[in-house]
Amino acid sequence: MQKRKPIRLNAGHARFQVRVAGLAFRDGYVLVHRAVHESFWTFPGGRAEIGETSEETLRREMMEELGVTATVGRLLWSVENFFHYEQLDWHELGLYYLMDIPAEFPFDPERIVHRIQDGDNDLEFKWVRATREALVALDIPPYFIAEEIENLPLTSRHLVWRDGDLDRA
Repeated sequence: MQKRKPIRLNAGHARFQVRVAGLAFRDGYVLVHRAVHESFWTFPGGRAEIGETSEETLRREMMEELGVTATVGRLLWSVENFFHYEQLDWHELGLYYLMDIPAEFPFDPERIVHRIQDGDNDLEFKWVRATREALVALDIPPYFIAEEIENLPLTSRHLVWRDGDLDRA
């Protein structure tokens, strides 16, 4: 197996990374996930690796985390996000795509539908209503997505965003 080469730079107490995530919708819900030790949720995805396109990153991550082949749709947002997390200052380039996951992937808005060990993290996945109110209540960075979830952009948008302190209680 080839050694992984994530796109991530360490500079003292600062980090830079490229993260690719997907928004998968079903029956008015969107799929979210979190590491169980975190208080916030986010959209499924992961770090890009050197030598792969962002679409390849998203397909690889969905195969690794969900065990399914995702169909990557159009790019919704490219985001330069700045935030504080785990006592570090992060500069993240985030690429957020529409994606479809196969119908056989579990759908039950009342429970966690999937769990997996990913490195040191226990991840859990669930479906949440694709509404501003639901995303705000669940605490899902990057926070601008809650404002746009009910009216996704028709063309790709680029934003500079500051999520602030994700270590807060």
